[in-house]
Amino acid sequence: MRFAWPWELRRAGVLNMNKRNIDYIGRYNPRKYYKRVDDKLTTKQLALANDIAVPDLIGVVKEQHEIADIPEMVLDRSGFVIKPAKGSGGKGILVITKVENGRYYKPSGNEVTPSEIDRHVSNILSGLFSLGGKPDVAIVEGLIQFAPVFDGFSYEGVPDIRLIVFKGYPVMGMLRLSTAASDGKANLHQGAVGVGIDIATGKGLRAVQFNEPIEFHPDTGRRLMDIQVPDWDVLLETAASAYEMCELGYLGTDMVLDSEKGPLLLELNARPGLAIQIANGKGLLPRLKHVESLGNHTPSVEDRVAYAKIHFGAGADF
Repeated sequence: MRFAWPWELRRAGVLNMNKRNIDYIGRYNPRKYYKRVDDKLTTKQLALANDIAVPDLIGVVKEQHEIADIPEMVLDRSGFVIKPAKGSGGKGILVITKVENGRYYKPSGNEVTPSEIDRHVSNILSGLFSLGGKPDVAIVEGLIQFAPVFDGFSYEGVPDIRLIVFKGYPVMGMLRLSTAASDGKANLHQGAVGVGIDIATGKGLRAVQFNEPIEFHPDTGRRLMDIQVPDWDVLLETAASAYEMCELGYLGTDMVLDSEKGPLLLELNARPGLAIQIANGKGLLPRLKHVESLGNHTPSVEDRVAYAKIHFGAGADF
């Protein structure tokens, strides 16, 4: 791995954590609105109120005695997801892709016993996975149906699309693909693949795993730059509209493509990570500064998306 000098990173326009925290999160994200994104249940309710599609809400477990209700909740489901409302970084998410005679199976095919599910949900309620370790609630969601366009690009998991939105403009995008190393989760720190996506077209630009460039998916062998994300304009408009929904200026939006329902908003992040710059091979700073130079006038969602496609696409200057 090659280490870069700080001046090299600055010249490349790379946004570092301190600058992100002070100049963008601290300046553009009012703390009073953090609950809108830190609590996934609140985010889901906000999205529904704003006509933004989200995965089905099967149920919510708020108290220990309600854990016993889960088998009844998922009785007629072929799969489901249990996640902490206030979790971060993909922690505490349990994905069940097969339910058979009261038995539950993960994407890997490994069985999860009812007692293990009970213990997992109990850990969620106790705050094991939540920000600050505070008591939490468990959300039980419908399983997302894998869009066939991604066959071979992801291993035992649903790919998700991360877009950084600044003042309502989508400025940088990345597709996150699960691997055997990431245990079917689209988390880069756990070994998922990040594919930089052209804002203008939705096509793959370059890919990385563990911060190192790669050309082919490590498990399936598919060439990663061949990827073309469908419904790209819908995804851009969904991400851009999250600005009005949560009133946070610097935002990460995580979305998925369901084969039946199309683009769905998974969650929002007031402190999106910086690895998206590595996946794209470009720094965020020039794009953020460009948006700042536009002033405080806020065009429509459609106009912001059209502007971003022109100015932040692969053939643009930034």
